[in-house]
Amino acid sequence: MKRLISRVLPLVAGAALGAGLLLSGIYATGGGLVDNLPGISRPPDGGDPTRNSSLVARAYDILDTLKNSDYESLARSVHPEYGVIFAPYATISLPSNKRFTEGQVSSFGVDANTYVWGVYDGSGEPIELSPAAYFARFVYNKDFARAPVVGVNYTVRSGNALENVTDVFPDAQYVDFYFPGDDKGADSRDWNSLRLGFEDYSGTLCLTVIIHSEWTA
Repeated sequence: MKRLISRVLPLVAGAALGAGLLLSGIYATGGGLVDNLPGISRPPDGGDPTRNSSLVARAYDILDTLKNSDYESLARSVHPEYGVIFAPYATISLPSNKRFTEGQVSSFGVDANTYVWGVYDGSGEPIELSPAAYFARFVYNKDFARAPVVGVNYTVRSGNALENVTDVFPDAQYVDFYFPGDDKGADSRDWNSLRLGFEDYSGTLCLTVIIHSEWTA
């Protein structure tokens, strides 16, 4: 948990950055509660702060594996029965989005095969990419480990796409890592989010969905 706090706090240092962040977070750490931690947003009903802090710590661990393309470590976090769904946009489509097992994810580093992961926004053309190419475009296309705003079971920003993570995965918890982009106005089109969704499996939070979100037409 100390690692989580050491990562988040540097992101919110400075008045210019802090002024634009959401301040409703409350987290349990090894040393007690941290109230109103800048950069963290939670839904209005709050929730169990101890549970949420474990969720966020788990999500940051996943970001480490994504940033370092450590697919074997990533695979160990994948739900052992369900696998993990990859959604290139906010709307999860089980018929068209690609689901991979733990074993398949562990091989991503040497997998040069092309898969259809969904369809491109606007054109409707199939997203046909290798795992490495897909991750570069629709997973870790920003340094989300340094995202300035983090939503816990809360979507920081929505575009035109249907937000359906809670409908498709009603038992899941998720963390939303949000970058506002260079144009921070209400009509900006260069923002990005990465959402990591987890479900409990025998007392362990296992990764079930990785959602990339951005402005869509």
